[in-house]
Amino acid sequence: MSDKQNKLWGGRFSESTDEFVQAFTASVNFDQRMYDQDIRGSIAHATMLAEARVLSNDERDAIINGLNEIHAEIEAGEFQWSVALEDVHMNIEARLTDRIGITGKKLHTGRSRNDQVATDIRLWLRDHIDLIDGELTRLMQGLLGLAEREAATIMPGFTHLQTAQPVTFGHHLLAWFEMLRRDRERLADCRKRVNRMPLGSAALAGTTYPINRERTRELLGFDEVCHNSLDAVSDRDFAIEFCALAALSMTHLSRMSEELVLWTSAQFNFINLPDRFCTGSSIMPQKKNPDVPELVRGKTGRVNGHLISLLTLMKSQPLAYNKDNQEDKEPLFDAVDTLLGSLRAFADMVPALEPNREVMREAARRGFATATDLADYLVRKGIAFRDAHEIVGKAVAFGVAQKKDLSDMSISELRQFSDQIDEDVFEVLTLEGSVSARNHIGGTAPEQVRAAVARAREALSH
Repeated sequence: MSDKQNKLWGGRFSESTDEFVQAFTASVNFDQRMYDQDIRGSIAHATMLAEARVLSNDERDAIINGLNEIHAEIEAGEFQWSVALEDVHMNIEARLTDRIGITGKKLHTGRSRNDQVATDIRLWLRDHIDLIDGELTRLMQGLLGLAEREAATIMPGFTHLQTAQPVTFGHHLLAWFEMLRRDRERLADCRKRVNRMPLGSAALAGTTYPINRERTRELLGFDEVCHNSLDAVSDRDFAIEFCALAALSMTHLSRMSEELVLWTSAQFNFINLPDRFCTGSSIMPQKKNPDVPELVRGKTGRVNGHLISLLTLMKSQPLAYNKDNQEDKEPLFDAVDTLLGSLRAFADMVPALEPNREVMREAARRGFATATDLADYLVRKGIAFRDAHEIVGKAVAFGVAQKKDLSDMSISELRQFSDQIDEDVFEVLTLEGSVSARNHIGGTAPEQVRAAVARAREALSH
């Protein structure tokens, strides 16, 4: 057969495809990873066609058996992928025809590559959303375990990267948890819109065959069918939505990474990362580099880029399908791979963090972290907050000049700023007193941290 005749769509053409154009337009090098979803979709389609009496039961069985054999062939690494056959769909269909003869050519009855690829992408993304959810859940569980262990470990809380107020390490970790909780909510919400079936829309207008889309939907586990054939084959907003949530999730991981990089530095020395998550230097033997968080921080940019790529891809496409949409897969695939890998790395690493508790506590003692506690103390003595704020400001200025923290000042030194200050002031100027005083939902008191962990575990179990 000539090249044009060997194409599954070659009947209309009078000359072979240019060799460069053939390679340039082919997608099999990257879309072959959807082979499992393509075969599952084809098995469901053949099953439905037989029930609709478009195929005989014997034809259905031959197709399904052939597809299962091809699946095993691919899994074993024995399948020969052909650029000349363009994509995963035509490679599998051509191989099926080689195996079972003319019956293989009947599989494509009532569908188009347009609704086939849209279905395959949704199946693939749904499968990988579930994998991502598993790693995200594992990371969240690890955070909760570490937060519970460190519920009373005092560290400085920062604003503008300057010491602000004392908090607990457990409370800080729960802030990370809340970011991930929202990411997981977005992931679940995105899955609902991914899990709609385009199959049956054919090229763009539906099909004249007596298909049963609800039956195919049921076989493939979709929640519902796409309700408009033009929209079903041409839009990729579900992929854009995924990349948007992936970019947000990576942004959260990047913020966590930045803190881990800072905390492992000699200047902070708040935590130790186990050696298995670090690398050394080729020239400086003392170096222990936090490569995992640094790399996750760097990978955030590529996921942000994939979001922009897909938005730009879709922004001026007329209905219905256009070849532009072949460019949807590589950004989506890489966004999935990057997020999944980053979550796995963090899920392995976070539970293994080793806090340097005394270093954290000593850092919280510097920077007048309990200044707000002193102001609140004065307010409880009847002083207006703005006046209390000024009094404490003067006390801090004195401490800066004398190189003394508020908790290190004597009662006589403190009383020079207000005669309302008594011996009981030292109960609120201690770090433990400060964090314990924030004893409300969302506060940093160890009691509240443990309660928050319990609530989060309960929510995560459902």
